[in-house]
Amino acid sequence: MLNIRVVLMTSCLCLPVWAAETDPLATPGSEAVTVEIAPALLRQLRIEPVREGEVSETLRFPARVELNDHQVARIGATVTGRISAINAVLGQSVEKGALLATLHSTELGEAKADYLKALSQVNLHRLAVERGRRLLEADVIGTAEVLVRESELVEVQIGMNAAADRLRVLGMSNTDIQNLDRTHNIHSVSPISATLAGTVIARAVTLGQVVQPADTLFTVADLSHVWVVAEVPEKEAWLVRKGEEVEVEIPALPGAPVRGPLIYVADVVNPETRTVTVRMDVANPDRRIKPAMLATMLIHQEGSQHLVVPAEAVVRDNDRDHVFVQIEPQRFELRPVELAPGGDERVRVLQGLKRGEPLVVDGAFHLNNERLRTALE
Repeated sequence: MLNIRVVLMTSCLCLPVWAAETDPLATPGSEAVTVEIAPALLRQLRIEPVREGEVSETLRFPARVELNDHQVARIGATVTGRISAINAVLGQSVEKGALLATLHSTELGEAKADYLKALSQVNLHRLAVERGRRLLEADVIGTAEVLVRESELVEVQIGMNAAADRLRVLGMSNTDIQNLDRTHNIHSVSPISATLAGTVIARAVTLGQVVQPADTLFTVADLSHVWVVAEVPEKEAWLVRKGEEVEVEIPALPGAPVRGPLIYVADVVNPETRTVTVRMDVANPDRRIKPAMLATMLIHQEGSQHLVVPAEAVVRDNDRDHVFVQIEPQRFELRPVELAPGGDERVRVLQGLKRGEPLVVDGAFHLNNERLRTALE
């Protein structure tokens, strides 16, 4: 192995000397950097073997605040018509059944008229059947005539039931239909009512607008609970479990992280993003958490045994993590390592170190500064 060593000769024997040695197992262009130091600097270092330690990792995933889909109602008209009055505004709290808007509909008026006509025919044929039964008892008409009248009554009853079903489709309740039976008053006014208690978060209608049953006019949501949704990479999805307690940090809101359980972990991987969707339910009684806010979901993992190094032993150089490993009594190697993200005092080693190797755990920063200073000189 080619060994090129540059030695700086001075009168001070404690000045370290660095050397670059080509590693035959390294990729072309890579070099193993070593440092030789004098005993005076060696006494300032603390060297310990690489050991295993219990590491509790925290997984961090970008997240977003969303509406609770189970508590959202998108409300529209049940019949084609023109908006004649609007009773709700954005941000208004409404109860279930509250009137949001009113529209006039000729279609509804025609449906009511058809129902009343069918009802009139039912009443007429019912009287005819009753009269036919009395005549049959008096032996004025035969049984066949009564059966014809009863068959005609069944036909008109079917027509009335179909007309009543049409009214229900157009938004009328059974009570409304009973009132129509009693009063026979035809009004072409149809109310648009809230189907959920909550807050009006969207309104897409103006006075005089012609609307269709397919149009969403109001969106009402219960904001007392919201969802925080994150996308977990598929290679880490096995670490996430439904019901697990997690934390959420919302940069827009100061204070401690919000805690809560995961209520949903997707059973399939998104083929486009290669992620698994997870969802957390968050109580929001004071409405401080707004849908569409950005957040970070923190999932704390149980502690397990791994190779670890102290955080102060890590040296950052050329956008990579390195540590100093003792290879001779006064000679150290600046070795690149791969470390797990996170960690405060101790960091888990993914690659680059073996158990028992002598590691500079205190003084690595000063040792690296001397290496850089010597290299410049």
